[in-house]
Amino acid sequence: MNLPNLLTLIRIFIVPLLVVVLLTRFSEDWIGLPQHIAGVSLFLFAAITDVLDGWIARRRKQVSRIGALLDPIADKLLVSAAFISLVENRLAPAWAVVIIIGREFAVSGLRAVAAGEGLAIPASKAGKFKMFTQVVTIALLITSSVDGQPPVVTKAFPVIAFWTVPEMRAALLHLFGHGDMNWLDWRVLFYGLGRGLLWLVVISSFWSMYDYFRGFYVNARAGLGINYEKRGQRRADGAGGPCEPGRV
Repeated sequence: MNLPNLLTLIRIFIVPLLVVVLLTRFSEDWIGLPQHIAGVSLFLFAAITDVLDGWIARRRKQVSRIGALLDPIADKLLVSAAFISLVENRLAPAWAVVIIIGREFAVSGLRAVAAGEGLAIPASKAGKFKMFTQVVTIALLITSSVDGQPPVVTKAFPVIAFWTVPEMRAALLHLFGHGDMNWLDWRVLFYGLGRGLLWLVVISSFWSMYDYFRGFYVNARAGLGINYEKRGQRRADGAGGPCEPGRV
């Protein structure tokens, strides 16, 4: 087994451990490390392996079929597990996570259909941007948590109506010099920024999904054009001969 595939497998094995850290007090009770620190460290380490395995595979020319199969699976497992854990901890709304994970299933299904037709759909720039925003958003929301819960108890969406959250107002005042910043202020700001970026993740999910489906449609049309051209050539070669069955 080469190094890129090993890194991909490590990322897959990290997923259940990440869920345990995010949803239990395992890290605090057994390691003595705060839950949010252990969670964000584990998640970012897994995200870094995602960058490294592709870079090493291209640099060493170790791109393989199993790597091409496992890499997107590992990415989807990591992101889906993190987002579902955030929903369980009330750090992210369920509706947004359903859209994000639903997009992953849609694109995976599209790629499976394309592979069956002999078409390859490479990763788009929109997909890479979506993955980057997901990593930043998840990292901010995990860091903002207090004992696995939001830093403030509020139903308001901190970016759309952040002025209705007293802790957010206090954190912004402290940030701009009206008082001393404390760790709770930073967590509230991280939480608000993470919830705001979640909108960007949802929008980029729709954008990248459209990009993939458009790419599939263009490639499918190009393939059909080639087929029609070959069929027309066969008809021209057989001109004057008997008609095809069922055709006039």
